[in-house]
Amino acid sequence: MTEPRVLVVVPAWNEAGCIRTVVHEIKTELPAVDVLVVDDGSTDDTSAEAAAAGARVARLPYNLGVGGAMRLGYRYAVRHDYDIVIQVDADGQHDPRYVPKLIDALADADIVIGARFAGEGSYRVRGPRRWAMYMLQWVLSLMARSRLTDTTSGFRATNRRAAELFASWYPVEYLGDTVETLVYAARRKLRITQIPVAMRTRMAGTPSHSPIKATIYLFRAIAILVLALIRR
Repeated sequence: MTEPRVLVVVPAWNEAGCIRTVVHEIKTELPAVDVLVVDDGSTDDTSAEAAAAGARVARLPYNLGVGGAMRLGYRYAVRHDYDIVIQVDADGQHDPRYVPKLIDALADADIVIGARFAGEGSYRVRGPRRWAMYMLQWVLSLMARSRLTDTTSGFRATNRRAAELFASWYPVEYLGDTVETLVYAARRKLRITQIPVAMRTRMAGTPSHSPIKATIYLFRAIAILVLALIRR
């Protein structure tokens, strides 16, 4: 039996400060996989740094967001006949050592989420962001008929069936790439599950958190969920 062809897709926007390290770590931990960095309209040297680290690079002419970058990644994967697609953030928070566990879990699922709130690691979210996540996990767990504790995680694995679905349809709006994709997949009877993962701090840059942004996140999450549920 031949080994599945695996593509790691790294959506990146102005991550020149850490993308080289992220790609190097992926290639060191997972020498058998291919790495595609999708430069989402960066204005810095993200593309050059990724290429220097040995990644394949696709560059969008302007910033679309994670959804637009991942749609390109899925189309690339389908066009080049990959069996599995892994989404990994460009800021170094996702540990590639969990990728084999994500792949193993695909034996019984079409989509596997690397969940931050499933008992491993010390990552915590409080306030409105956590309230939104509780609501999302409750609704989406019912839809997927599987306990999902981290429906906004961008650390994911998909098999060929899910990759083909997302290559033809993938939302670009904020949170659409996480919440709406799960609604869409659940409605099409794709099997969704999760494994626990530990998150790390960013390798470079500063995350933006504030009470105002957290409240905006809550309302955006509700809006995206409602739209996803009423869309045909």
